[in-house]
Amino acid sequence: MRVQWSVAGILPLVLGALCAPAQPQLPAAQLVREVVYNELHDHQSHGYWRYWVEQHTAKETWREEQVETADGLLKRLVLENGRALDTASLQNEQARLDHLLNSPQEQTQRHQEYIDDEKRIGRILALLPNAFIYEDAGQENGCYHLRYRPNPAYPPHSIEARIFHAMSGEVWIDASFKHVVRLEGRLQENVDFGFGILGRLYKGGWFRLERIRVSATDWKTEKLEVHIGGRAMLFKSIARETSEVRGGFAPVPTRLSLAQGVSLLLQPQSPVTTAEIKSAAFVPLR
Repeated sequence: MRVQWSVAGILPLVLGALCAPAQPQLPAAQLVREVVYNELHDHQSHGYWRYWVEQHTAKETWREEQVETADGLLKRLVLENGRALDTASLQNEQARLDHLLNSPQEQTQRHQEYIDDEKRIGRILALLPNAFIYEDAGQENGCYHLRYRPNPAYPPHSIEARIFHAMSGEVWIDASFKHVVRLEGRLQENVDFGFGILGRLYKGGWFRLERIRVSATDWKTEKLEVHIGGRAMLFKSIARETSEVRGGFAPVPTRLSLAQGVSLLLQPQSPVTTAEIKSAAFVPLR
């Protein structure tokens, strides 16, 4: 699930503010299959985007500008705790990007990571029709609202499948475009690896994402929350704590090279106010 200037930066917010007017609802299982087909089909022909990402932790906040290229995602840090980078930090960011452009090994690694991420998205989407049982929860603001729980007849055969199959939650689907607008899930039980010896994810961990339509075929994640804890072998604590808000989605030329992406990334993007960021903040999932 893959972020123009002035007017184009506002357009996604208008498109994605509400779901389209609801149509007569399909049976839940059929609706999910159509959604997965649309997500996979559109993902294969997605556009490329530039956008900003605000990431928050308990102690700090930082903002990156990101550009999607044919060889992977490029990032450049621009703010730390609401402040512009000092001279040394700016030089470090420039040096990091220069190193990437002059390192075939790092470029190959980045390209492989991009391919792996694309495959992972496909595998996770492919789980949805069979791994869960869906229940119609009505319509809200023009969205179909479904609740889901693990399908006991589905045998998960990978770590990814085991983690997602342990989730229950809710999903909101745009009624006209049949794309996921919002998805929430919570681990209903501990997930053990190697009978708990190699690791465990703890019951109660949760995630939430919200998406907006940014073009005729592209939907992008606007907000993401992940709060999952656990432990690895030898009792090492593991956790994924992510709180992100994304915006300023602007299309860029298709299949940018890394060098073209870096050049674009170094060009200024429209500023985003603190009020805009705060207005997009999450309410914790209960």
